[in-house]
Amino acid sequence: MLFGLDTSSWAAPKGVKTLEIGKPAPPFALPGVDGKTCRLRDYDDANVLVIIFSCNHCPTAQAYEDRMIKLHKDYQGRGVQIVLISPNDPEAVRLDELGYSDLGDSLEDMKARAKQRGYPFPYLYDGETQKTSFAYGAVATPHVFVFDKARKLRYTGRIDDGEVKPPKSHDTRNAIEAILAGNPVPVTKTRVFGCSTKWKDKRNSRAVTQKKWEAEEVVLKPIDAEAMTKLLGESQGKYRLVNVWATWCAPCIREIPEFVDLNRMYRRRSKFALMTVCLDDVNKSDHALKILREMYASTTNYIYSGDDKDALAEAIDPEWSGAVPFTVFIDPAGKVLYRHTDTIDPAEIRRLIVNHLGRTYASR
Repeated sequence: MLFGLDTSSWAAPKGVKTLEIGKPAPPFALPGVDGKTCRLRDYDDANVLVIIFSCNHCPTAQAYEDRMIKLHKDYQGRGVQIVLISPNDPEAVRLDELGYSDLGDSLEDMKARAKQRGYPFPYLYDGETQKTSFAYGAVATPHVFVFDKARKLRYTGRIDDGEVKPPKSHDTRNAIEAILAGNPVPVTKTRVFGCSTKWKDKRNSRAVTQKKWEAEEVVLKPIDAEAMTKLLGESQGKYRLVNVWATWCAPCIREIPEFVDLNRMYRRRSKFALMTVCLDDVNKSDHALKILREMYASTTNYIYSGDDKDALAEAIDPEWSGAVPFTVFIDPAGKVLYRHTDTIDPAEIRRLIVNHLGRTYASR
């Protein structure tokens, strides 16, 4: 187990072996976020080619994003080309593996991340066949491969030894500088720490996990305004996402699966809690519970038991007009950071959550 995640299926498929030092760069032809197909030969002019297998969702990869961008800027104009390749099959990534990200690893999500961060280098997708990742032997994200002008591998391993701390060993930079100077690379191979490559054979783990989630108990508990006030007041250092809904509200029911997914993504984060509040008559809660069970909503679910809905509104958010669906995101101090009437934009909510919770293991 690692950070509460089941790692039993993380082993690479049989036959995956990291490219050996001195071997030539395997050719590739991969789609990029710019809509073009990029090939190894497209970078023939570069004196040094740095291929980094990275991805959107991995906390370690996100911790290194700024340094990868800086690496490009520092060596721009010095004959160094940096290329990012995502090795992951997006269908092999479980929702609970997305707890530090607002995006998955599909090509469309890669386009969104590249735009968000202003990637100055090619970002290529290998999730369809994973042939390139297999040929290079990319075991985790980020995994660096540095090639000389002859496209012989001179270094493979980590970017540096820092992740979320100031690095002491700038391994990739050292390799680049040595090649540019015509010197031997001081350290040719290091370990790679990060999220394991999500090979296609991990789809089975995703399916098994989905069945486990669907078997979880779904409970609907009554709550009055006083208890709601106390609950939201005792933050325990948590950010809280609260969705208010009703069975007679069709948009409410349509978006329940979105909250189920959000819960599965972020519930392992110690600073996060999600809850739903139903406005139906508490004496007729069976219908609401039936809907929640049909949606596999093993979230924290409440149904309002009081007669005064104004009191509930004051407890959740005094600015709530009373219309549903209504969603608020509250910080640990009780401040409402986001409020929205009508159905949510899931992408907006994911960004909101992860930007406040943090994108690396240091912020868990």
